[in-house]
Parts: sequence; C-alpha cells; structure tokens
Amino acid sequence: MTATIIHRVTARNTARSSPNKIHDTDTARAYGFEGGLVPGVTIFAWMCGPPLEAFGAAWLDRGAISARFAKPVYEGDDVTISATTSEDGFDLELQARDIVVATGSASITPWGDFVALERRPLPAAPPPASPETLTPGLALGTIDATYETERAREYLRSIGADHATPAEARVAHPGWLLLLANLALSNNVTLGPWIHVSSDVRLHYPVADGEGVSALSRVADAYERRGHRFVELDVAIVAGNARPAASVRHTAIYEPRRA
Repeated sequence: MTATIIHRVTARNTARSSPNKIHDTDTARAYGFEGGLVPGVTIFAWMCGPPLEAFGAAWLDRGAISARFAKPVYEGDDVTISATTSEDGFDLELQARDIVVATGSASITPWGDFVALERRPLPAAPPPASPETLTPGLALGTIDATYETERAREYLRSIGADHATPAEARVAHPGWLLLLANLALSNNVTLGPWIHVSSDVRLHYPVADGEGVSALSRVADAYERRGHRFVELDVAIVAGNARPAASVRHTAIYEPRRA
C-alpha cells in the first residue's frame, strides 16, 4: 500500500549576507537566476522532516538520505515536500512554483561501513578553488565544532525546519550535521559564488548535546561539465572519541558559469 507524507514550508533565505554571494539577489542574477538562492543545506533540512516523522529517533543511527537540488528555491516560495513510500523507504520530491525543484530518497538501513579519514589542519590562508587545489584524493583540513541543542533549534526555526524531531533526546538534526560538510569546502579553499548540488548522507550514531564534532574530508572527484566546475567531497563526521556519526558525499559547483 502506497502512502504519502506531506510537509509544507514557506522558503526563507537566511543566507543573504553569507560570504557565498550566490545567495545575494544581484549576484545570483548575474548567473541567470531570478534572485538569491535558498541554500541547499536548508532544502536538505526540510527533506529530513518526513523520514524523521516516519522513522523517529531510529533514523538517526541507521538511516540514509539522498538529496538532489535540480532547480533553485527563492525567498517566499511555497514549498511542498512529499514523501511517498517505496520498496526501501520513501521517495522524496519538493515542488515550488509548480515545478519539481529537488528529489531524493530516505530509508532505514543496516549499519554501514564507516571510512575514517585523515585529520589535517586547516590552511592559514586558503588558496583559491581551482583544479590544482581540489585534486581527487587530496585530504582537506578538519572542521571542529560543538553540538549545542538550543543553538541548533534556533537555526532550524530560522529556516523553517522545526518539524517533528526527537528534540526530547537533545540529539543533532541531520540538517545541522550537513552544515559541517559545507564548511569543509568553504574553509579549505577560497570560493566565489558557489552552488550546493547534492548530498548523500549515511547516519551511523546520533550526536548528543554538548559533544564535540569533527568533519574530516577529502576530495573524491573534480570535473567540468557544461561550463561549470564541480567538486565532490567525502566527509566523515565523528563525535566524542572518534565515534562515527555520519558519512557524506557532498557535491558542489565551485565555479558556476555566468549567464
């Protein structure tokens, strides 16, 4: 029997003043968009709502979610997130402006292998992003943070992702964890306007309030397609004493072509 979970949200672009100027209206228009782009990490956090509702806290230690951002989402868009049951879990689809803007899937999975990556210092002066500085196999500097439940809740409320979460457990929402993958890119190289394209996330163990969290990463692939320069990162997120929290394949256009 097929069932569908529906969530709705009015898009908020909380990143207009971000160093990534693709979220700024004037800059985004130079690249052919109607306005500043709502961040991919925001859209990803919305997509986590239905699986959290369906699977509950169990999804945070043996879940998986893939998200592909096909079209931009703008400030004020009325967005519908649909999760339809599939053989493995849910097929996810987001619509805004009467078009499909993102797709994905979510499931409960057996505990998967976790590839521990190398801890490296962040560069004191990040070099410009280029094929020479984002070569496949390159280990990147490590991002360190502390998960604080109340600050994370404020962030989720600000982007409209305050859907049903296991808040009483005071554990990290996957949308917060994915912020570390963005930082793994932006803190290791100097970027101009750039676009988050997709993320595949495997959840291993939840992150508790007050725990230290580290994101270790390496360049998995880099290539040019249709005038855009892409990079794919493998990101291993660990908590506490190197306890596996999440594995991420994070894809971005680090140098988009102009309109």
